[in-house]
Amino acid sequence: MTVAVRYSPRVEHPQLRRVGVVLVVVAALGGACAAPGTALPPPSEQLPGAEEHAPALQEQLRAAVAAKGARYKPRTRHLRPDGTARYTNRLMLRPSPYLLQHAHNPVNWFPWGDAAFERARAEGKPVLLSVGYSTCHWCHVMEEESFEDEEIARYLNEHYVAIKVDREEQPDVDDSYMQAVRLLTRGGGGWPMTVWLTPDRQPFFGGTYFPARDGERGSRVGFLSLLGRLRAAYDEDPEGVAQRAAEVTERIRRLARQVSAPSLPPPSILGTAVEQYRGRFDARHGGFGRAPKFPVPAGLAYLLRYHRRSGDAGVLGMVVRTLEGMARGGMYDQIGGGFHRYSTDERWLVPHFEKMLYDNAQLVSVYLEAYQVTRADEFVRVVRETLDYLRRDMRAPGGGFYAASDADSEGEEGTFFVWTPDEIAAALAPAATSVVLAHYGVTDAGNFEGKNILHVARPLETVATELGSDPTSARALLDEARQTLRTTRASRVPPLVDTKVLTGWNGLAISAFARAGAVLEVPEYVEEARQAAEFIWTEMRPGGVLKRSYAAGSAYQDAFLDDYAFLAAGLLDLFEATSDLRWLRAAVELHASLAGRFWDEAGGGFFMTPAGAGDGLAREKPDYDGAVPSGNAVAAENLLRLAEFTGEPRYRAMAEATIRALGTALARSPTSAPRLLAAFEFAVDRPREIVIVHPGAGADARAAELLRTVHAAFLPNRMLAVVGEGADLAGQQKLIPLLAEKRALKGATTAYVCEEGVCELPTSQPEVLARQLAKAHALPEEKPAE
Repeated sequence: MTVAVRYSPRVEHPQLRRVGVVLVVVAALGGACAAPGTALPPPSEQLPGAEEHAPALQEQLRAAVAAKGARYKPRTRHLRPDGTARYTNRLMLRPSPYLLQHAHNPVNWFPWGDAAFERARAEGKPVLLSVGYSTCHWCHVMEEESFEDEEIARYLNEHYVAIKVDREEQPDVDDSYMQAVRLLTRGGGGWPMTVWLTPDRQPFFGGTYFPARDGERGSRVGFLSLLGRLRAAYDEDPEGVAQRAAEVTERIRRLARQVSAPSLPPPSILGTAVEQYRGRFDARHGGFGRAPKFPVPAGLAYLLRYHRRSGDAGVLGMVVRTLEGMARGGMYDQIGGGFHRYSTDERWLVPHFEKMLYDNAQLVSVYLEAYQVTRADEFVRVVRETLDYLRRDMRAPGGGFYAASDADSEGEEGTFFVWTPDEIAAALAPAATSVVLAHYGVTDAGNFEGKNILHVARPLETVATELGSDPTSARALLDEARQTLRTTRASRVPPLVDTKVLTGWNGLAISAFARAGAVLEVPEYVEEARQAAEFIWTEMRPGGVLKRSYAAGSAYQDAFLDDYAFLAAGLLDLFEATSDLRWLRAAVELHASLAGRFWDEAGGGFFMTPAGAGDGLAREKPDYDGAVPSGNAVAAENLLRLAEFTGEPRYRAMAEATIRALGTALARSPTSAPRLLAAFEFAVDRPREIVIVHPGAGADARAAELLRTVHAAFLPNRMLAVVGEGADLAGQQKLIPLLAEKRALKGATTAYVCEEGVCELPTSQPEVLARQLAKAHALPEEKPAE
């Protein structure tokens, strides 16, 4: 897993040995128009060491700044007495919130594109590529230390062409060059990612965060010196640099070539993965491996699937212990709900404080499934609080959800989220203060730089007994106190929110809201999912072509595999929650586009980018789960679901071809691809085909009871259709052939549970339906060799 880590000890960098350097590697819109009558700001001062902007570009930049309005505060320390920015670069013309953060650096930044590389080639300069994202703490640190530094900016502008990339908008660029950094550093990686390229886009050196100058943060060689030494190496040995760059590029391209396996993986791989998880499991705190600890929603979801069919209590125990540990630690925002990015320690106590939409959406789905299995009240509380956080703090106008919120506020990480005992006492009545301090482990000494990250230090039941209360009263007092503290916290300077809407991440959120709304019977959650889907489908498909990102009032950047796959999965979940055939049709349309533009006819599986597109070094076919699951794995699951809905064998054939295409990588490291394991487990199961038919124009009370029974069961490998007799049934069965001849028997809502089109006795009784759904097929055994 590629992560941004705060600091690492000195290492000798293998590439710098060849140029005689030892350093620290720290792993870690077009134009704009001002409104009529708006006064243009003063023009940008000449960027240090760079040629003056052409008049046309200067006017574009001035108009873009003016369009921000009178309340705009440039994000830079280089300000004139009137508060306007001294410097403005080309990033001011881009919609990305991350790129706009750097728009007033004195660096002569270019966005990714041909223009930058043509400039580098014409001027005989190497390229400095910096990749990050708007809520990345160490990206902010490197910006402040290096990219805001006029001396460093001058050297960069004189000797390099500098490119800035938002990794969330251009994952193809990020993935390719992250692979290069891993190769160059023998495994290290993270953000900010810093890569030195030839004008042919080939990497010859790379790392992550670099301190600005020699000796800072324990470094021997700082960024400024490194820039000088690598430029010298580029000038003195251009053939050697070009050769090294070509070698790295060729290795990346070789790694991207996947050879399809002749058959599906052996069923034993399902158990092999479980044993690997078991070997890394932290029985004391939950989670897998050592610090830093990341949420692994795809892995936890796979373990729940394995438990369903194996009955292995130890597997369920790993999931429950991990979910409890995360929910009770500081990684979970005990006041506002929602999860921070990861824990820096093994106890889930001290988080990296940024919050990502993709983490919270995936974790909602896992906690919801764990609730279906265990009926634990704690898990359903986490689901509700996390979804309520997304609705309250991350909702975009008109539908959709923002990408992320920052770790930093007031220039420090975590400031918004931590507390002192006095701050809590000032906000609450004495009785509530006592409960909060004891339950959340708040002390005068604190647990984070003299303040307190709230975490469940002692069970509420124990606290209630010690305070002479009962658990119910203590819970009511705590819930009221949390609301008060949330209101109090809102008066602080909040972390920055990245307000772009990303299609794929919203697909994950649509799934979370739709599924939670159905299982918990909260119509408002389903409506949130519907509005997000409506926004994506109407606003982010100009000309019918799906885009990845939406910001500054428009959609841009053609969508990638993840966007199509995650959105299609969300729409399938939304169809099951609403029975609105529009969403099933939309999912079919998305997969038709995937098949036509992303499918590998020769080897099976989907490329990240469509044919003829993409800016990476190689056309990659994603096979592993990082912070988000592999687009291929989600696409394979979608295809298996579509096969159940439509009865079309071609969908299943494509799903199996996708699994075979990635089978070699899956066999080599199954826990690196748990979502693909889940798709494989689906493929070797006999999925349930559940149909509920109600009479008349609308569902009745019996339909609600039967649906409640379905949603109470953990059935990951299934399809669900709810339909009314008459026009609704006639319309839906055109796309879902299984609905043919299904009726509400004797005028009562009737449930049908089928496998491969063969159905059990139809029933109108919830208890009978529950027994039919409770059956699980054993995991397949290895076939003996012939």
